[in-house]
Amino acid sequence: MPIRVLSPTVAAKIAAGEVVEHPASVVKELVENSLDAGATHITVEVQGGGIDLIHVTDDGEGIPVLDLELALERHATSKISHESDLQSITSMGFRGEALPSIAAVSRMVLTSRVRGTDQGAYVRVRGSIMERKGAVGCPEGTSVTIQDLFANIPARRKFLRSAAAEAGRIHTIVTQLALAHPHVRFQLVVNGKESFASPGSGNIRDALAVVYAAETVDAMLEVSATDAEGRHAWGYVSPPSIHRANRSAINFYVNRRWIQSRLLLQAVEEAYKGLLMEGRHPVVAMHVDLDPAEVDVNVHPAKREVRFHNEGALFSLLQRAVRETLVAQSPVPLLAPSASSSTPLRWGPAPREENRQEQLPWRRLIPPGEQAHGQERSAGMPATLPALRVLGQASSTYIIAEGPGGVYLIDQHAAHERVRYEKVTQQARERQPEVQGLLEPQAVELQPAQIQTLEEWKETLASYGFQGEPFGESTYLLRGVPNGLKDARPEGLLGELLDLLSQARDPAQANDSVAASIACHSAVRAGDTLSHEEMVALVRQLEGAESPHTCPHGRPTMLHLSANSLEREFGRR
Repeated sequence: MPIRVLSPTVAAKIAAGEVVEHPASVVKELVENSLDAGATHITVEVQGGGIDLIHVTDDGEGIPVLDLELALERHATSKISHESDLQSITSMGFRGEALPSIAAVSRMVLTSRVRGTDQGAYVRVRGSIMERKGAVGCPEGTSVTIQDLFANIPARRKFLRSAAAEAGRIHTIVTQLALAHPHVRFQLVVNGKESFASPGSGNIRDALAVVYAAETVDAMLEVSATDAEGRHAWGYVSPPSIHRANRSAINFYVNRRWIQSRLLLQAVEEAYKGLLMEGRHPVVAMHVDLDPAEVDVNVHPAKREVRFHNEGALFSLLQRAVRETLVAQSPVPLLAPSASSSTPLRWGPAPREENRQEQLPWRRLIPPGEQAHGQERSAGMPATLPALRVLGQASSTYIIAEGPGGVYLIDQHAAHERVRYEKVTQQARERQPEVQGLLEPQAVELQPAQIQTLEEWKETLASYGFQGEPFGESTYLLRGVPNGLKDARPEGLLGELLDLLSQARDPAQANDSVAASIACHSAVRAGDTLSHEEMVALVRQLEGAESPHTCPHGRPTMLHLSANSLEREFGRR
């Protein structure tokens, strides 16, 4: 096949695919243009999850009439002029790709009026083709209207999520930008109703107050630290007592730009090490201000990732700043050497104990993490457990049992999680959940993003036993929950599930997340003393499970000490 130059139309659509992934990408690019224009009030209106309509207006400096058409040309920008400018980028945008890329896959109307002028102008574009332009009366600032997004790229439309899910993505983008720019007043209107509004006071805590629940914001801790080179880390983090089921509430900003960064995430997680339960994550809104020359923002098509020139210094600054804040909030007494002691204390990591798994002949029946949720078991693994005879309980956590192959130590929580997971999954599949009605309906305050998630996954939640209905703009009245929950606050579980569902890629992942979480919250705990009858009943249920060797999260339910190993340990063979 001969090599040929692509037509401008095809090239524009390919380029748009890198910049415009979904409606939220459009909102991000347009709002960042507004921020670069010095706007102090930005309004985002969407309909049909942004697929039908996106309308962004601002009170920025506006686009001169003569530049309006030029703004739709690829690589036309007012942000940079020379190659050297790439070494110290301070604006949100700089490539000149956003507007032409969006125009290539939609119907666009761009209207603008420069501050201090009497009249504005507009251009109307469909799929990069100019349809109309002219003078128009309009407020100072810029307005961009996008309709029929991806109408000329059916394949891209096919992979969009539901309107509610896309609206949730847009809400997330707007809240991230509001936390990055607390001096700007943001307003988000979804299908004619205000979904989010920030005060624009300049105080990040005021912005946090409209993003997260009041009890979360009230408890958050202020962080501020500067290193010798002038790098400044500041923001707010939650105390260890407040945590989430996923990382969706962890936000990082570098020079006011929201980014995804493994480096910064690792620094924060290291700061919380030993303070949070495994699988739980804090609420974080951390800014890092540094010399623009120290960060390369031109490494990702959507500018979500950056590259730092001195990663080690940045890691140390953030980790130390967050850790010291957490320790100061809950100080841990430090041991001091006695004046009469002749041997100085050694400060540093505690010496590691030898791996007892290697010393003792206990073995897992499945490698850790190999089988989770409903995945198929490894080849050669027994499908069922042998009949076991319960001998007793150790540490109110482990059931000791004997079987044909030796002795078994069963983690009672992991085992019950597996049993509960398979039971609630079957009930949900048959749409016959066991429901525990609440004596008094509980009013649960939800954030706008959680409301969008609830709307998208309400049928899934109902199939597991959640019953209730909306009550006002931001309240959900909870009337029933899955039977057997051991938590005193079922509304907390609902919030956790909504956080998990917001990250679900498909119904299968959504069902796994809900079932595993319900199983965890309804299983017996480590430390619960069980009667002999209760232990026998649990072991019998585990014997009947389809995948008895792991809990839904992949941890082993038991360890096995074979009869041959016992004989060797006691010198009988």
